[in-house]
Amino acid sequence: MSDAAPPVLVADVGGTNTRVALARGGAVDTGSIRRYRNAGAARLEDVLRRYLDEAAPGPVGGACVALAGPVRDGAARMTNLGWALTEDDLAQATGAPRTQVALLNDLQAQGHALPGIAPENLQPLRAARPEPGATRLVIGFGTGVNAAVVHPLPGGGALVPPAEAGHIHLPVADDLDAELAAWMRGQGTFASAEEVLAGSGLERLYRFHAERAGHPDRLDAAAIMAAMDADDACARATGAHYMRLMARYATLLALVHLPFGGIAFIGGVARAFAPYTVAFGFDAAFCQMGRFSEFVTAFPVAVLTDDYAALTGCAAHLHARPA
Repeated sequence: MSDAAPPVLVADVGGTNTRVALARGGAVDTGSIRRYRNAGAARLEDVLRRYLDEAAPGPVGGACVALAGPVRDGAARMTNLGWALTEDDLAQATGAPRTQVALLNDLQAQGHALPGIAPENLQPLRAARPEPGATRLVIGFGTGVNAAVVHPLPGGGALVPPAEAGHIHLPVADDLDAELAAWMRGQGTFASAEEVLAGSGLERLYRFHAERAGHPDRLDAAAIMAAMDADDACARATGAHYMRLMARYATLLALVHLPFGGIAFIGGVARAFAPYTVAFGFDAAFCQMGRFSEFVTAFPVAVLTDDYAALTGCAAHLHARPA
């Protein structure tokens, strides 16, 4: 899509809010970004039409939406909102040409954004030299857990296939991990990565450690983080265990995809835990891979702090498509 073409509409749909903006030439017009609360909207199309009525100067040349949830055959459903959307719906709601609309999983959008992210928006967690032009990996730790691998294409742009990587088995590297998995099964919960590494999973992990310590207790994620800062023993044990599981999960995915270009963590939980990487031994857990321990030291890891990365990824994805 050329820079002379009409702007395109890009949107990032979260559980509570939807961000919408215009983009041109693969770059988001930051002055056009607006945020809408999802509560009260029956459909995403209503939010997009409201934006077009309020902020768009004319017709758009394309539209791309990033949302949390599986996208398959041009259709998506967000279970937490009850919203369903197809690419046909998106074209109809925005007036964009049918050939220039796309739905992306939110992690796919983050992956498409990586080549355009400013270095200051990547907070290093473990240092290594990224290999230019190599595969990269995005892993999200927030309301849910997922990952997307980013394969650079020879002619520019990237191939970022969808995945539901949060629902694989939880890594089990020691007796404590095995005890946790057994406890989760006893709770009637499948011991998946998301069930522990998402925000609600942190709360589940705290309950596990509280029961082990003999004082069953429940805290929400914010209270757990506050208790960690207050040097509460149970909260610190929970945080250290979470950090080891986060690191091991990332290493397992890295060995599958070989992201010598780097690994980017996204999401509120990843940001919250970034200050604890040294205290809770992130690097040691990441590199604890037996005879492959030295091999995995080649993968740099950083936290992506750009709040608008998903919008940037949507814009980049549309810009790379043929007109």
